[in-house]
Amino acid sequence: MTQPARVLGPVPSPATARAVMERLAAQLGRAVQGKPEEVRRVVTCVVAGGHLLLEDMPGVGKTTLAEALARACALSFARIQFTADLLPADILGAQVFHAQTATFSFRPGPLFRQLVLADELNRAPPRTQSALLEGMAQGQVSLDGQTHPLPSPFTVVATQNPVDFSGTYPLPDSQLDRFLVRLSLGHPAPDVEARLLTTRGAASPLPSVEAVTGPEELASLRDFVQDVKLDAAVADYVVRLARATREHGDLERGASTRAVLALGSAARAQALWEGRDFVTPGDVRAMLVPCWAHRVLLRSAVQGVSARDEAAHLVEEIARKVAAPR
Repeated sequence: MTQPARVLGPVPSPATARAVMERLAAQLGRAVQGKPEEVRRVVTCVVAGGHLLLEDMPGVGKTTLAEALARACALSFARIQFTADLLPADILGAQVFHAQTATFSFRPGPLFRQLVLADELNRAPPRTQSALLEGMAQGQVSLDGQTHPLPSPFTVVATQNPVDFSGTYPLPDSQLDRFLVRLSLGHPAPDVEARLLTTRGAASPLPSVEAVTGPEELASLRDFVQDVKLDAAVADYVVRLARATREHGDLERGASTRAVLALGSAARAQALWEGRDFVTPGDVRAMLVPCWAHRVLLRSAVQGVSARDEAAHLVEEIARKVAAPR
């Protein structure tokens, strides 16, 4: 792993926080070109302390983006390829017996890294998917009566193929609810794709990604996000949005309390892009669909990409109808 080329130390102000985020976005843009908005949302998610779900077809840069993020933040990294025969112990680790001493010791699995790429998460059965839940929610793993803390900062970036692809298992609601943000990269614009073809070819862009921050600074930045002010009027706005999802006729289930708190965290991080230490309704709107579209449940039987798009449409519709504070 490349060591940080430039570390700013503790993050004392919105301006320096914004500088770190812009440097991260610039490095990720080297790996995934032509997706500036998606890259900004990835940085927002990580700075907010959340986990990220990338849903798209194979070959659009999901894995590259995750590896670039680990490089740019100088985080320890592990990629777990989820398959139908993957077992929870393959992720979490196991107790190993030592015959010479007749004792057991814990051998950590690949989850014990600061950034874990759960690649094609929905190709594994639910039992294996659920092995991530405690780590994502509490930053620890409990095995055989012992609790093992995960390294800090800890982030899961998961990729999944659309659920209408063969060989996939739908992610359970409890799993989806642990992801702060869900994004789809999609294909780059034709001119960007042509430029990649002529300038990069099959070469990996990862060697061009430099470390511009480190684990301690990222942890400091996450702490700083929690100090960004969210006043009573904006909090009431978020609650009214949540209530509207719960009362919408086309939604079986609206946003949970965890979803409300998640949106608050994401909006706080979003405010730092403008160098502000307070949240506006615009910050809430900017992160509303990425935070909530995967958490609501449709009444219709639509599945796959159509369900994802319909959920996003309904959340946007609700946002247009709920008045924002002035």
